[in-house]
Amino acid sequence: MIVSKSYTYVSVEDYLAGEKISPIKHEYRHGEIYAMAGASQAHGTITLNLAALLKNHLRGSGCKPYVADMKVMLNSSNIYYYPDIAVTCDDRDRNAAEDFIRYPRLIVEVLSPTTAAFDRGEKFADYRTCETLEEYVLINQQRVSVECFRRNAEGLWVLYPYTQGQEVQLASVNLSCPIEDIYEEAVPNATQNPS
Repeated sequence: MIVSKSYTYVSVEDYLAGEKISPIKHEYRHGEIYAMAGASQAHGTITLNLAALLKNHLRGSGCKPYVADMKVMLNSSNIYYYPDIAVTCDDRDRNAAEDFIRYPRLIVEVLSPTTAAFDRGEKFADYRTCETLEEYVLINQQRVSVECFRRNAEGLWVLYPYTQGQEVQLASVNLSCPIEDIYEEAVPNATQNPS
């Protein structure tokens, strides 16, 4: 979550060195750094629920999920983001000694009121520059709504929206789960089947 912005240009090298010793996380975009705020209970619960589903599903597959503290570097843009969840299936990430990944297949952001517009707009535009990214998922923490943007064979991004009572399909990692599993204990009445 981006809450404050520093307008002083910072080099990538200085940003990465600072992140290693900083007590708070910062995202980096074109020489500017953005401090990240803490998450709400709903945000944390949703992230944990989906991360647990992904970890269990991906065990032994060669794909690895990361939660919140792993940066994603976008090579073409000189950008480092901390997505809520990132999944990589690329040997180059698994064998790297860096504290960031470069080749995500799936990225998930849990929307906050203060970051939703950025996550949908500029951040999504930045992520689309990543050639290995197949799906970008936005999860609303205030109501049961999951938006899955999936890159098709023509390279176009297609929206697959899900709401209460539906099965969420994450094609990039071949995972299907009831939307209620993602929202368990996070949003009131989310785990009740609609009448």
